[in-house]
Amino acid sequence: MSHLPTSRRKFLKASAIAVSSFSLLKILDNGSIPAAYAQAAGKALDENDPTAKALGYVHDAAKTDTAKFPKRKGPEGEKQFCDNCMFYTQGGLKAEGKEGEWGKCTIFPAGLVAAKGWCNSWTLKPGA
Repeated sequence: MSHLPTSRRKFLKASAIAVSSFSLLKILDNGSIPAAYAQAAGKALDENDPTAKALGYVHDAAKTDTAKFPKRKGPEGEKQFCDNCMFYTQGGLKAEGKEGEWGKCTIFPAGLVAAKGWCNSWTLKPGA
């Protein structure tokens, strides 16, 4: 008889986990959790965003303040762009009211970054 309550307990735990999982999937499917990402689609990251400013992000890498961010200086620095950075996750997008190619960056979920942009977090994408 003691075996039956253990089985019932396991069944109830499994049921609770299943219901929770389905609820989470429904939330994700409705897009409520990744709303920041969805709202950012199509909008360029504001260069005056506090995080962007702190990391020296610019839409045009040629406009980087190399006195403040010497990492971008010299021949090696001239090869650094968002589109060859490991944090650039999805290119080929268009930003509202902007020219050129844009993409998503894991550092800046609030907006799209320019493919030819740059920030101080730049790290060469493996295989690039």
